[in-house]
Amino acid sequence: MKHIFPIIALIVTLPPPAFAQEPRGDVAAVQQVVMELFDAMRTGDTAAMGALFHSSARLMRVGRNRAGEYGVTVTPIERFIAMVGGANAYLDERIWDVEIRIDEDLATVWTKYAFFANEEFSHCGVDAFQLARLSDGWKIIQISDTQRRDGCEIPPARD
Repeated sequence: MKHIFPIIALIVTLPPPAFAQEPRGDVAAVQQVVMELFDAMRTGDTAAMGALFHSSARLMRVGRNRAGEYGVTVTPIERFIAMVGGANAYLDERIWDVEIRIDEDLATVWTKYAFFANEEFSHCGVDAFQLARLSDGWKIIQISDTQRRDGCEIPPARD
C-alpha cells in the first residue's frame, strides 16, 4: 500500500495525453487556410487555391435542386477551382460566426456565409470545411455547404 501513493502522485503530475491538450496555434492556422481560400477566390488565383486542398478534396452542395428535390451534388475540387478561375466576375464570399473544432489532425470549420458576384448578392448558407494536418500543413479535404436566396443575413464587405 505504501508503494501505491508514490505511483499515484507520479500519474497525477504527468501532463495529459496529447489529444486532451489545447492545440497551440492550430485554431489560427486552420482559420488562416480558410481565409486564404477566400482571398484566392477574390483574385481568381487558382494556383493559390490548389495549394490549399488535398488532392482528393471535393465540394459537396447539400439541399434542394432546381426541381425542389433534396439531394447532394458532388464536385471534384479541380472542377471547383476551374470554375472560380474561369469566372467573369469578382467573387466575394463573406463569412461570420466561425466555429473551429480540432482533434489532433482533424479540424472542422463551420461558418455562415453570403456570396456576392461583382458586389451583387447571389446566395447565402453555411459552409462546413474539414481539414487534415499533413506534413506540409493543414489542407482542406472537403467543403460541404448549403445554399439559399431567402432569409439571408448580409454582412458588410471585408476591409
